[in-house]
Amino acid sequence: MGNKNIHSNQTLRICFCGIMTAMIFVANYLRIPFMGTSVHMTNALCAIAGLLFGPALGFVAAGLGSGLYDVMVGYGAESLITLVTKGMIALIAGLIASGVAHRRSVKAGDVARAALGCVAGALTYVALYMLKTYIFGMYVNGLGLDGTLVKMGTKLPGSLINALFASVAGPILFFALKPALDHAGLLEKM
Repeated sequence: MGNKNIHSNQTLRICFCGIMTAMIFVANYLRIPFMGTSVHMTNALCAIAGLLFGPALGFVAAGLGSGLYDVMVGYGAESLITLVTKGMIALIAGLIASGVAHRRSVKAGDVARAALGCVAGALTYVALYMLKTYIFGMYVNGLGLDGTLVKMGTKLPGSLINALFASVAGPILFFALKPALDHAGLLEKM
């Protein structure tokens, strides 16, 4: 009988991971124009994946959802890079806020760890995205240092805006969802 529960929990984790992957995929399409860039929920959902599922499964959900989006919109060559960079949001958030999702009562330290996890994950993504922009500018597109720095300068503000949005929306949405998932008994099965 114990094995049935283990297999049932693994099946639920896979299902939840698939649902989160699909939500992250769709979130890439939902963009709000803002100050010459667009704000989207993707990075916040990537962080939430790490908070809910932990670092490893969160990485899978965040990476696959974002990588599949790249394939669908014609950036297939960069999809593995996106899988890693977006997955790192969840990995970092999940490492910093490990176990917060499974606590019945939320303490102030849990809120701080979840918020710190979202901030660190979002800023890690910005750093990796800037590194990718630098490498592509210098070695793939042959822009030279000046051209590459200009390209990085045009991408940095939008990346920071999305990081700020993920840092604020991620913990708020996570702690808004947590009571319902707790009440349904789903968090203990993840």
